[in-house]
Amino acid sequence: MAYEGQVKIAMERLDQALAQLRNLIKQNKNKEAIRFMEEGLLKERYEELQNIVTISQTSGIGSRGTANGPGMF
Repeated sequence: MAYEGQVKIAMERLDQALAQLRNLIKQNKNKEAIRFMEEGLLKERYEELQNIVTISQTSGIGSRGTANGPGMF
């Protein structure tokens, strides 16, 4: 199930980026934290996850890797 694996990896990477953001905030590096969120790695990780979800919704393949045709649940 490629979709599930992609989502898991993307979530782990997003979680790592959030940990980096937390560390910047704890170190009182607020300007760097804002840049990290708006232009940096956190933004990239969020967009990566968002793209995976968007593609899964428009590809006709559901989260379980099965076709979502007419009459399907």
